[in-house]
Amino acid sequence: MSGGAAGPAAAPVRYVVIGAGAVGVTLAAGLHRTGADVLLVARGRQLAALRSGRLRLVRPDGEHTVDVPYAAGPREVALTGTDVLVLAVKAQDAEQTVAEWAWRPVAVRDGGTEPAARVLPLVTVQNGLDGERVALRRFAHVLGASVWVPAVYVEDGVVVSPAAPTEAALWLGRYPSGTDHPALERLAADLRAASFATQVVPDIAGWKAAKLVGSVQNVLDALYRPSELRDRVAELLADEARTALVAAGLPPVDREARSTLDLSGFTLHDIPGHPRGGSSTWQSLARSGSLEVDFLNGEVVLLARLAGASVPATAYPATASVPAGATAYPAANAALLARARQAEADGTPAGSLGDADLAATVPGLHPPVLVGAKELADELASEQPPLLLDVRWALGDPDGRAHYQEAHIPGARYVDLDTELAAPAEPLKGRHPLPDLADLQRAARGWGLRAGRPVVVYDDAGGLAAARAWWLLRWAGVSDVRVLDGALGAWRASGEPLAGGDEPPAEPGDVVLRAGRLPVISAEEAAELAEDGVLLDARAGERYRGETEPVDARAGHIPGAVSAPTAENLDGEGLFTDPAATRRRFAALGVGAGTTVGVYCGSGVTAAHQIAALASAGIDAALYPGSWSAWSADPDRPVATGPRPDGAAADASSHADADAEPEPVAVAVAESESDADVAPERVGPEGGLR
Repeated sequence: MSGGAAGPAAAPVRYVVIGAGAVGVTLAAGLHRTGADVLLVARGRQLAALRSGRLRLVRPDGEHTVDVPYAAGPREVALTGTDVLVLAVKAQDAEQTVAEWAWRPVAVRDGGTEPAARVLPLVTVQNGLDGERVALRRFAHVLGASVWVPAVYVEDGVVVSPAAPTEAALWLGRYPSGTDHPALERLAADLRAASFATQVVPDIAGWKAAKLVGSVQNVLDALYRPSELRDRVAELLADEARTALVAAGLPPVDREARSTLDLSGFTLHDIPGHPRGGSSTWQSLARSGSLEVDFLNGEVVLLARLAGASVPATAYPATASVPAGATAYPAANAALLARARQAEADGTPAGSLGDADLAATVPGLHPPVLVGAKELADELASEQPPLLLDVRWALGDPDGRAHYQEAHIPGARYVDLDTELAAPAEPLKGRHPLPDLADLQRAARGWGLRAGRPVVVYDDAGGLAAARAWWLLRWAGVSDVRVLDGALGAWRASGEPLAGGDEPPAEPGDVVLRAGRLPVISAEEAAELAEDGVLLDARAGERYRGETEPVDARAGHIPGAVSAPTAENLDGEGLFTDPAATRRRFAALGVGAGTTVGVYCGSGVTAAHQIAALASAGIDAALYPGSWSAWSADPDRPVATGPRPDGAAADASSHADADAEPEPVAVAVAESESDADVAPERVGPEGGLR
């Protein structure tokens, strides 16, 4: 100590607990129960609850009013040399709070004053590693704490602490190392008296690192419902955290081996009227507070980048921007950090997202593409039913809405592919250009799509049109979108009911769409991909070979493209082929591990079906939105004909002029089923053409 200050362990000690959240209230109330001198510093509604005598701590033994001295901030507190500051704010608030307290005057024994940063110990209880760094920049005496406090604060004026008889567990030590500060043992003794299991450790940084390995998983609890996939991703997050910590020279301790605490009394109890809450991140999202993910998952990302740790670029989705030669980041932690921030901005309810969103978020995972009729029926009867979209469409059949009104799945909203899922046709953009994002968002809100709500799309043609809606919504950032496998025919076959007419108007949605979540390629990139990767032509075989062209300006295919008719995505029952068969089929076409794949069709509609089939087998592919209708309209683009990818060379002069009207050509029914762009007939009740 300097300036004649009294030692911080000298009696009496006052604990100034800064922050009245779950941890701060639990610690302050527990210490106060033992007779310790406590001052709780609060703000906002928690301060208002203290002032009105309504701040409550709910424990297994009942409800208790938190009747402790309080203050609204450092200007209301006269500090003395026997105070111990306990920083109990969230990690994201630590910087500002420490700055507010560091230079407050402290009355010392010789009658003078010293700044708090010089003479008072500051105890940091934040998750992550940044709280101690922030404190040590200013405070000479920092005592770090790794805490297990299962308290919940989601309702203003109420903190629920379900653990008893041991209410919390803490590991304390001088930061960055040591046990030599005189306040440590006094603090530990007072915490033990308050039924908080407490151990003093010489290497608190390692204990904080061990806590971080667990805390990075809080984002999963905050966003997603429990599932096996969530558990798998939790392990992935923890593995990334350990790798980054070790690379940074901050190896986590083995808590099980090193802890001497008796935690047999650390038991969580159900408290009537107060359902068990989640992690601190879950609580923040539940009460629309700020999130600490930047200091948990973001800490892992920071450490990995500083240490040069990386993951292979191939682990990232095609939409990820990883510059050549740049250090990649820990994929799962970085992706979930961004997803949490999006959820915060969108007002996503805590714990409301499912596996499809999680799989779409974390690189290397693939969200489910399909849903069966029975599974869909169960989901529609649940408390959180998906939004159901009916996408009846076929080229030459303008009566999609009429077919919907004849019979549709109850609750489904009709979607017009031509006007809602495409922009007006332009020769060099194709017959179905991607819609403007604002227009698509307006349409989606009109269907009633809200942020975080799952979507299921269907049609009566094996998913050929519905897949366009699936792809567009996934491209626009809606992660939980699935196609009804077997289309309307599968629903009928399962004996589920149908409705007629129109549904009542939907309550307007609030979804915010963000373009670019699935990859697209331009005409130039399609040409390059035909040489450097695999470019799949999803049209019927005779159109690929150039034997017929009923719609577009010229016949043939993009040189180097491989024929992969969409009809082969489905089995004899109209269901998507199983993933193993799909992988074998595309492997025979040259799609192997690490292959870059692109897909086109006539106008970008049934190519989405091909991409869905590939995705169901765990294969990513990019869409060429303009497809053959845009390529063939450009007289400068080369065309190949015949069964081989390189075809028979054909220049523009050997084909009809791009502006000429093609002559009508009869198309075999079996092939027209494979490409909705050329299917003038619609699928009947049993799923077959009529």
